[in-house]
Amino acid sequence: SEVERFILRANIIKALAHPTRLFIMHKIAERRLSVNELRDLVGDDLSTISKHLGLLQKSGIMKREKEGTCVYYSFRNPCIMNFMDCIEELIKENALDDLKSL
Repeated sequence: SEVERFILRANIIKALAHPTRLFIMHKIAERRLSVNELRDLVGDDLSTISKHLGLLQKSGIMKREKEGTCVYYSFRNPCIMNFMDCIEELIKENALDDLKSL
C-alpha cells in the first residue's frame, strides 16, 4: 500500500540520520571497506561501528561480503549517494539564503 511505501522510505531515511553513519557512507562511496578499516577511520570501538553497519545493512543501504576472515561493506545500490548530493545542494542554497539575509 501507499502507507507502507512511506514507512519503508522513512526507515531508510532514519538509518541515514546519524553523523557517523553519514561519514561511513561517504568513505564507502570511495571504495568498499572492511569493518576494521572503518573502525580506524571513524575512531570508535568495533562494537559501535558494527551497530552502525548493522543498521545500514538492515535498512538495505549496505551489503556485506565475507572474504576469508574479513567482512567488507559496500552499497547495495550506489544511487543512495544521489540523495546525498541533493542534501549538499540544499546546504549550499541555505547558506546562500543566510548570506542574503545579512
